Amino acid sequence: MAGILYLIPTPLGDNALHTIPQSTLDIILPLRHFVVETGKVARKFLKEVGVPLQECEYYDLNKRTEREDLQDMIGAAERGFNVGVMSDAGAPGVADPGAKLVLLAHERGVRVVPLVGPSAILMSVMAAGLNGQSFTFNGYLSPKRQQLAKDLRRLEASSRKGKTTQLWIEAPYRNQATVEVALQSLHPDTLFSVACDLTLETEFIFTAKVKNWKKDVGAELQKRPAMFLLLG
Repeated sequence: MAGILYLIPTPLGDNALHTIPQSTLDIILPLRHFVVETGKVARKFLKEVGVPLQECEYYDLNKRTEREDLQDMIGAAERGFNVGVMSDAGAPGVADPGAKLVLLAHERGVRVVPLVGPSAILMSVMAAGLNGQSFTFNGYLSPKRQQLAKDLRRLEASSRKGKTTQLWIEAPYRNQATVEVALQSLHPDTLFSVACDLTLETEFIFTAKVKNWKKDVGAELQKRPAMFLLLG
């Protein structure tokens, strides 16, 4: 009988194990097979949970993983072992390569069970006060300022036309540039939101029209995990 593929949400930052429900921790503890985005990050979390690291098998799943590499991972479940899939932060399979394995599990008849835990995308939509009925996550935009400005104006036009909240993410070291370009490029009446350090003591969430943002706020958010949202 095949095992279960558990999708394990992980904390969005350090010292945040309290954001993982006990019911999820109870499922994680007996697992000994884990599919992970980054081994070091995964083992740090599992050690906090209390999983005996030396007894576990780990499979790397990242953006460089080929489909044929998924066979060993799904094979463990097909042999009857329960397998946990983990992103570096937040929900696996959402803006995360874990989706490749989930799709294969469905194809192979392996049961997929998502567990409760933090999702930066959903939490930022909840907290922004924008349209939570219709929203689109766009992943990463261009790292080049000129192209980023064009990307943001395109998202703004799409948002205005469909009344849809547009979300994106950026590498934390580019937060300052992202905020600066957004405040320079978007219409003054467009609603712009940033959700930074979600679930952490340093959490910052703010939504306002572009014309009402402080111009220097980007520097305060530099190198801190953040989600960006707009509604035209």
